[in-house]
Amino acid sequence: MPRIQAATVAEHHEHQRRALIAAARGILAETGEVPTMGEVGRRAGLARSSVYQYFASAEELLAAVVADSFPDWARHVLDRVAAASSPGARVWAYIEANVELFTGPQQAVANALMRTVDPQVLHTPMKEFHAQLQVPLREALTALGEPEPEAMAEHLGSLVVQVARDVGPCTPAAPDTDPGTPAATDAGRRALARLRRLLGGYLHLPPTTEAHPTP
Repeated sequence: MPRIQAATVAEHHEHQRRALIAAARGILAETGEVPTMGEVGRRAGLARSSVYQYFASAEELLAAVVADSFPDWARHVLDRVAAASSPGARVWAYIEANVELFTGPQQAVANALMRTVDPQVLHTPMKEFHAQLQVPLREALTALGEPEPEAMAEHLGSLVVQVARDVGPCTPAAPDTDPGTPAATDAGRRALARLRRLLGGYLHLPPTTEAHPTP
């Protein structure tokens, strides 16, 4: 039995459970494939048999990854939007944060989950994720003076997805990368450069001196 390194047994069990979820997310980010329970245990430093003390099946583990990942990704976007100082900057922060998700290793996690998890398990977290992000985006667009904030929010969301897909596939995470921490990638920077050329004037963004990335 692993040595208890927490104040209580309950805290120790929660720590181990979260370590297993993080291990599964890390493997999904690196490979885009669902890991075995043994792989997850090795990554977390637990025996395969110990993994089953926390999750009865791979399906239950993946459901926990879903429940953990979508709120993390939403917080990434919402925190960036909240930190911006003007309506246009808040819309741009929304775009930047989403591009980081769509072009980084988090997308490999999302793709693997969508291929392997029961759609009923994904439905509610995905719906809540979309609804959470639409609120501050619509508010920022309204403050910007946009006469159709709901329609424009949908258009911007579709545009971000399309441009992110066009610049190339998502980047697998390196083994020492935290899949819960989105960051800019080369593909993401190309996507953002295109989006800024399209939307910079509309959002009243200051001009940038960055050279245009090579397509």
